[in-house]
Amino acid sequence: MNSSVLLTAANSSISLIIWVVVLFVFMYFFMIRPQQKEQKEKTAMMSTLAVGDTVLTTSGFYGVVIAIPDDTTVIVEFGSNKNCRIPMQKVAIAQIEKPEDAVKATKEDEKDKKEKTK
Repeated sequence: MNSSVLLTAANSSISLIIWVVVLFVFMYFFMIRPQQKEQKEKTAMMSTLAVGDTVLTTSGFYGVVIAIPDDTTVIVEFGSNKNCRIPMQKVAIAQIEKPEDAVKATKEDEKDKKEKTK
């Protein structure tokens, strides 16, 4: 009788260890790995940042990069009067639009409008 109790206890501890390992594997693939992938994409996006790019900040403002003094700071110009120039950190940039991308998007929009009117 005593040996069956020990065998049951050993089986339950092994199954507990297996469940913990499975839980950590799921956490890695559903939480940690996507976060690392997103961080790589953000780093790649920031490496392509150049003067003249239109950016969307994390606070929701659109502006144009006018200078990049160092690796962590950019100077962004906001508004149509060109008098609002704010130095900000690169981590505060949520999205980058290249001037070429804007031209391509405009041409595609015009093309779509022409096709719809036909």
